[in-house]
Amino acid sequence: MGRLFGTDGVRGVANADLTAEMALGLSVAAAHVLAEAGTFEGHKPKAVVGRDPRASGEFLQAAVVAGLASAGVDVLCVGVLPTPAVAHLTGALGADLGVMLSASHNAMPDNGIKFFARGGHKLADELEDRIEAVYDAHRHGEPWERPTGAGVGRVRSYDEGFESYVAHLLSVLPNRLDGLKIVLDEAHGAASGVSPEAFARAGAQVVTIGAEPDGLNINDGCGSTHLDKLKAAVVEHGADLGIAHDGDADRCLAVDHTGEEVDGDQILSVLALAMRERSALRSDTVVATVMSNLGFKLAMERAGIRLVQTAVGDRYVLEEMKEHGYALGGEQSGHVIILDHATTGDGTLTGLLLAARVAETGRTLRELASVMERLPQVLINVPDVDRSRVKTSADLAAAVAEAERELGETGRVLLRPSGTEPLVRVMVEAADIEQARSVAGRLADAVKSALG
Repeated sequence: MGRLFGTDGVRGVANADLTAEMALGLSVAAAHVLAEAGTFEGHKPKAVVGRDPRASGEFLQAAVVAGLASAGVDVLCVGVLPTPAVAHLTGALGADLGVMLSASHNAMPDNGIKFFARGGHKLADELEDRIEAVYDAHRHGEPWERPTGAGVGRVRSYDEGFESYVAHLLSVLPNRLDGLKIVLDEAHGAASGVSPEAFARAGAQVVTIGAEPDGLNINDGCGSTHLDKLKAAVVEHGADLGIAHDGDADRCLAVDHTGEEVDGDQILSVLALAMRERSALRSDTVVATVMSNLGFKLAMERAGIRLVQTAVGDRYVLEEMKEHGYALGGEQSGHVIILDHATTGDGTLTGLLLAARVAETGRTLRELASVMERLPQVLINVPDVDRSRVKTSADLAAAVAEAERELGETGRVLLRPSGTEPLVRVMVEAADIEQARSVAGRLADAVKSALG
């Protein structure tokens, strides 16, 4: 079978791809693998389990909890909370394992399971591979060792998780948000309770939209993947800024007072300068992916801040940050990691820190974000080509070199084979949108001709 674990846990259509049986089996397998790895040595293991508001999360959580408890793991159910809250509580409560049920920004029919190791960190690839292998062996008849009597896990609700997480968010804010009017779009998702509470307690006047989850409306025309409602609400209410999360609130995008989007690259720019001012930007370095806008790179160069770029995916950003001890990293999509205060992207924390910078400086978000000029970016997907030859085709290399000569210092070309489909992504940035379109079109033709 293909690998179950993707870059962000196991994800699929709930009750079709991701069934109760799979959720139960993966949870038992995770308990066995972590026990073999010595994680549970000398004590009764403990897990934190949370979910986003999707209807399917109710039965999937029941399956996960049953699997863990049947394997001898005590379970604390923290209810509907953001992914970063579950990661934080896994660390704060000294748990051996955290489990989050969410499909993030995906549509409502999907769901997913994400495991966290002790401390709230993402499981290492080799542990995920081992969990999958053990789960697969059991599906093909290998029996589980099952505790009985007092050996089975106990299950209880941990309602203090909400308060603990909000208190954590407020404890890391450098200043209050008094005087700011902020619109929050919660995507009818996992942060619908904690995010408005945190912003209000920090002193902001809060207007909320998309904060009435009913299990079926998550990400439906709202949140960070659909910003139109937030843009309109910010202008309508005369707010200073707007903040949008996705379904599990590990992302944050923003809108300035005029209704213009402020993307992840711009948010990183603002936070990088703020953190450097407080001597919190270790090595004066920010980590981002190769898909970051060239305007971000140029802005950081002007500010004397080093940019380290990784492959696409927040896991690669996080690996680079942990390996070298960097404090700030993220993606254009709004997945921002502030490693001193979170082990994963945290949309609520990102939004609070962005608003804190507006309050501290007295400048508008539009003015703060203007430190970076987003260069026009054109992306063309070229289907039905041999993506394996992107790096070896001499004709394609010549076409790229010609495009780079034409663009000079004010533009950039990126050819990226898709990891999942037989297509190549052609991305061109230039100071002028017409030039970007023209160069991208020529390169797309060159890809078809060289790799078709």
